[in-house]
Amino acid sequence: MLENLQSLLLKSKGLQKRAIIAGANDSHVLEAVKNAEEQKIITPILIGERLKIQQIAKEINYNILEDNIIDISGEVNIAKKAIEMMHNDQADILIKGLINTAVILKWVLNKDYNLNLGKVLSHVALMEIPGRQKLLFITDAALNILPDIEQKSHITENVINLARKLGYEKPKVAIISSNEKVSEKLISSVDAAIISKMGERNSFGSCVIDGPLALDIAISKEALDLKGICSPVDGDADILVLPNIDAANALYKSLIYFAKAETAGVIVGSRKPVVVTSRADSAVSKLYSIALATLL
Repeated sequence: MLENLQSLLLKSKGLQKRAIIAGANDSHVLEAVKNAEEQKIITPILIGERLKIQQIAKEINYNILEDNIIDISGEVNIAKKAIEMMHNDQADILIKGLINTAVILKWVLNKDYNLNLGKVLSHVALMEIPGRQKLLFITDAALNILPDIEQKSHITENVINLARKLGYEKPKVAIISSNEKVSEKLISSVDAAIISKMGERNSFGSCVIDGPLALDIAISKEALDLKGICSPVDGDADILVLPNIDAANALYKSLIYFAKAETAGVIVGSRKPVVVTSRADSAVSKLYSIALATLL
């Protein structure tokens, strides 16, 4: 179990996992890759236009070995080469650079390359929030727009599996809705109740799961007691599964901008982890995301 995001760096230093950067001619991503390589977290393989990569590397004082650059242009060609190398076990993780997310994920899902596990891909954010004593997993703030009940079950399974890999033997999982009462007029509450029951019947392995839960009673014992509600999560959730991308993304960005949270994010559900960072992410958050992927 992780105490903070700094723990990701401590655990990943020296691993030197092979990381493909698809579209490496991006200064923001290349800066994070440089930091990760300096700490021996990854050994990078840079795919993209050689001259542009070298120019950016020069600007950020990054000495890149010639053999670590694969000179390819065009998003589709870059994505295809990256996925071929992942398929052939020439790398352990995939990092998205200057390439459209939809393009790279289309190739990740291509059945010919056997990276897809037949489940839904989903994004997990691991948040370190000032004033909170432990980390918080949030899903899915980036990929699945309006997931149905089957997709939500995969999203829930994905995040629980990730938490276990990080040492959470029995994570507390809150399936979020706007209200803890089940109402057929509020689809998210019905879905949450179903997912919760699936968890109770061991569909996701060892975990403590409950839903629907409003956000306050999922993360605050005081709010739980004030409402007089009994929940096995007990106002102490490790994981929040949000009902849709709007709710998840709003919470994610609110924590970053209002609460000054730091974050690490990764796409899970494929055979190997995928790192997709935003230009708005801080340099340290990008580094945390790469470190997180190396531990999966």
